[in-house]
Amino acid sequence: MTTIAIPLLKVGETHGSEDPPLQRSKTTGLKTRHYHGENHGSKDPPLREKSLGGKKRVGIVLFQLGGPDSLGAVQPFLLNLFLDPDILPLGPVGFLRQPIARLISARRAPHVAEKYAEIGRRSPIGALTERQRTRLRDALASYIEPILVTAMRYWHPLTSEAVDALRKSGPLDEIVLLPLYPHYSYATTLSSLKEWRRVYGEPDGGPPVRTIDQFHDHPLYIWALVQRIGSMLRQFADSSKIHLIFSAHGLPMSLVKKGDPYPEQIGETVRMVCELGAKELSGWPRTHLLCYQSRVGPSKWLQPPLTETLERLGHDGVKEMLVAPISFVTEHIETLHEINIEAREQAEKTGVEKFRMMPAVGDSPLFIAALRDLVLRAVGIEVASPRASLASAQSGGATV
Repeated sequence: MTTIAIPLLKVGETHGSEDPPLQRSKTTGLKTRHYHGENHGSKDPPLREKSLGGKKRVGIVLFQLGGPDSLGAVQPFLLNLFLDPDILPLGPVGFLRQPIARLISARRAPHVAEKYAEIGRRSPIGALTERQRTRLRDALASYIEPILVTAMRYWHPLTSEAVDALRKSGPLDEIVLLPLYPHYSYATTLSSLKEWRRVYGEPDGGPPVRTIDQFHDHPLYIWALVQRIGSMLRQFADSSKIHLIFSAHGLPMSLVKKGDPYPEQIGETVRMVCELGAKELSGWPRTHLLCYQSRVGPSKWLQPPLTETLERLGHDGVKEMLVAPISFVTEHIETLHEINIEAREQAEKTGVEKFRMMPAVGDSPLFIAALRDLVLRAVGIEVASPRASLASAQSGGATV
């Protein structure tokens, strides 16, 4: 077994009213913020700082996109999505956002609802994130007193509900913001953190806030992906000859040109997964590709598209492939429908005989161990060595 070093992340602090705007931490993926936002002086009581002995009492906010919990929720979910200026930038016509978002969501809702009807009539992201929340709470309980809440960006529980839950939970020593997006992007991580800042504001005298803004290269996260891929490779007679296709959620090139680090971090994750997989697992595929999915609208997005790649491979005579959703930590419509139904049907029409999709890392022991490590380091608690963390996670049910 290879030992991968996890560097001790140093947490910095910013104080006072001159805090810089939210931005990506370029060195450690971890930073401390005392936010000074729009809600300063609001009537909401501040989150109180706890100063008693014993375990630290830490509020942990898990951020996710969210998804409709019924077919009737599809249209309002889409409305919330398109009301986000980080998703639908309108520039000088931003004052038309409300009517444009209502028009787009109303037009798209029937088609999108049909897809949700085929995967259980709702998004699974709420229930799956709740499982992650519960497992992470249990994993942290030996080290801190964790108060975990979920903040969905576009459907319940919304960020405002998460803030209310923290306010009602009692005094806290610290707050950790943990977006469940491994790869930083303006459209996901930054959008969620901006919404937190808008809602949470800047209560005076509150607990310090630590932000984990990405973990695309965390060793335990990489191991979790390798483990998931390895479990699927066993379904192929000669897995070394199949095509391993990594599929990440797409991103408009307009954001990439503004400096969004998302594609760079996606590429780094793929590189690390393939290096570790080839070193540790027999039968690791000799051929892998990186594609992007879920394009919306006519603008240019990251290339190559998953659909065109599958069609080309099928026409080239490829018979077996494994698609690994690389930027998703739970299943939702992009994996269960776009990949496992639409992409599968397209691949089979072009002659692919064996099509498999890797399950998301979900609440696997290795992934929960990665999240635990991130949280504990954020609050200044040194944890076990990488080898011990990996062994502990594997003893909980993971195999590599």
